[in-house]
Amino acid sequence: MTNEERGPQRRESRPARGQSGRPTVRKGVVRLHDDVAQRIWLGHPFVYTEALDAKKPLGPQGTSVELVDWEGTFVARGVVDGNSAIAIRVVSRNENAAIGPEMWAKRVSAAVGMRRSFFDLEKMECQRIINAENDGFPAISVDRYGDFLVVQVSTPAVESWLPAIYDALEAELSPKGIYEQRRYKPLGGEAPRTGSNLVRGEVAPVEFEVSEGPLKFLVDVSAPLSTGVFPDLRTGREAVARWAKGRSVLNLFSYTGAISVYATHGGASSVTAVDVHAKSHARSRRNFTLNGFDGESPELIVGDALKTLARFSDRDRKFDMVVVDPPAFASGSKGGKPWSTVRDYRELVAACIEVLEPGGLLIAACSTHKMTQVDFDTALAVGAGRAGRELQIIERQGLPVDFPVSPAFTQGNYLKFAVCLAR
Repeated sequence: MTNEERGPQRRESRPARGQSGRPTVRKGVVRLHDDVAQRIWLGHPFVYTEALDAKKPLGPQGTSVELVDWEGTFVARGVVDGNSAIAIRVVSRNENAAIGPEMWAKRVSAAVGMRRSFFDLEKMECQRIINAENDGFPAISVDRYGDFLVVQVSTPAVESWLPAIYDALEAELSPKGIYEQRRYKPLGGEAPRTGSNLVRGEVAPVEFEVSEGPLKFLVDVSAPLSTGVFPDLRTGREAVARWAKGRSVLNLFSYTGAISVYATHGGASSVTAVDVHAKSHARSRRNFTLNGFDGESPELIVGDALKTLARFSDRDRKFDMVVVDPPAFASGSKGGKPWSTVRDYRELVAACIEVLEPGGLLIAACSTHKMTQVDFDTALAVGAGRAGRELQIIERQGLPVDFPVSPAFTQGNYLKFAVCLAR
């Protein structure tokens, strides 16, 4: 949210008290315990269900509510969610702010303006335009791929705002089309992802190219999981290119091969990529060709990453650099166990080190907020110990500038990335 939207944060006046001695709270107002109110006042965007007195219903999903501290002082204005463990999503900390088209237009302008101050939007064709809560857009993020925008919405509570936000995006960026992907998560956990739907403008090609620095990649903005390139790992891919020169590189969970292409661009002596989906490898070959490289040059293996590592270890096959960027959750290949980053990362690190030459590099990434930076570093240390080796972290990368994060919202800083020397 913009600075002018942040009104006075504390007031000296206090509301009248009822016979119970507690402040009288009117309809549409939610009183927060002081520790929760302080967290919201500092910038955290969520009020969790467990932090509320469960006796009072909050109202239908999408209802606007006012948040006050235990004494009744205004803290923020929010919207009822109820589709997840998040009870209320904060919209504004200005008591006088009106939630409507004018507010969303100002916020879109501010978000786009920030990106323009750091990037040439004509040359940077793959980037985040709105980073959800961190740009003042609860449960809504927007990525740009060339002339098309992909909007990710994570709760139906915010659907009524979308037309005004789309109007503002069209006014600021003039995209050819806007695609919307609804990533609603039920209380029970993960839900299957559906493809993106066109909501404004013209239909995008099934597959088209976007540039990222000196390289190009094919994307599909209607895909259910990812377009083919993850904008948040941009600085990590650049790090791979810097360290790849003259090294044999193993790229695990390689997906559509963006990291493999960067490694080749950086001068890798060879690239071996492992993914459970053959279709991903087909896109990878096309990405190689698109950048002027031999599409047959990488060794592409369809299979479970841990099983493939075990096979390499049994054959004493070694690499100079192993890059691992697993999904938070994934099903294994036929006969393989489902993957969980939180549960399995230590085992993965150990298996990677088993196939690293002495003095080789492990480049490890993790993109789930459920694994903290401490958990990530611990997994690296434990994995190295299990492999009978030591790791030294020689470089770290985080989210790029188009993924700003509020210091009060640690979950927003979800990406961990480390270049490690294996001794």
